[in-house]
Amino acid sequence: MLNKLPVLLLLAVLLPGYAVAGEDYVGSLITTTPYEGRQLAIKLARKSIGEMQSDSAVKKEVRAKYSRDGETLIEAAGVIAMEFATIAAANNYWRE
Repeated sequence: MLNKLPVLLLLAVLLPGYAVAGEDYVGSLITTTPYEGRQLAIKLARKSIGEMQSDSAVKKEVRAKYSRDGETLIEAAGVIAMEFATIAAANNYWRE
């Protein structure tokens, strides 16, 4: 994962925002609970993949391969963790 971190950061720079064709499905990074923040992180990661690979046939083909590859699944979890870290910071780590 560490050797792929620069690629992930580059993607974050190249794909700012998260709006798709005028659709603002984020609204805000502010969530009520850490669980809601994690759900938002998963959504953002999934939407990013959808933006990068819009061909559903290719996505299904790739999914069949990575769903059986533990290393790839751990890397995907790392992307979600990066999204969650951003959301947690935006929410001041849910401190009152």
